[in-house]
Amino acid sequence: MTHKEDRAADQVTGLLLAAGGGRRLGGRPKALLEHRGRPLVEHAVGVLRTAGCARVHVVLGAAAGTVRERARLEGSVIVPNPAWQEGMGTSLRAGLDSLAGTGARAALVLLVDQPGIGPRAVGRVLGAYEDESSLVCAAYDGVRGHPVLFGAAHWAGIAATATGDRGARAYLRQHEEAITLVECGDVAQPYDIDTPQDLAHLE
Repeated sequence: MTHKEDRAADQVTGLLLAAGGGRRLGGRPKALLEHRGRPLVEHAVGVLRTAGCARVHVVLGAAAGTVRERARLEGSVIVPNPAWQEGMGTSLRAGLDSLAGTGARAALVLLVDQPGIGPRAVGRVLGAYEDESSLVCAAYDGVRGHPVLFGAAHWAGIAATATGDRGARAYLRQHEEAITLVECGDVAQPYDIDTPQDLAHLE
């Protein structure tokens, strides 16, 4: 491991947003959807760890008790989001709040419902980390997507604008010039598991 990779593993915490209730999936919590024989949340934690995130925080909401029972999440910090029904913005805020005082200098945010994004894409975004001012997004054919890396200098601004299902979108639009885009279209597919048709992507 290079010194830079070492530093990133030390200073960047993986933040998995896994609270969604799967409204368009008939109320099946996304964290519990099966992928390669295990719940999606467990798969996503594995992606973050394989990519080099030594510390992982997992935001849970819908069916949180069942998720804890069924998924192997040992070694991860579980962050409850009682307001999960208000949208992804609440999960992002809860996740960033959970990092206060941990020594983390950046958060690498991955969404539980994007299993087409694996360790190679996450590793590229992690590799672009410099310091607390870093703002990094994966890109797919030049179009901004996930995962995203937020240096700690941005957390307060993101939390202040993360409402409803928009997450960090408004903040990223306002800080376009500061974003480092990392092309990942050759190693990942950024589809979401949102509708019954999307379930065909699961293995």
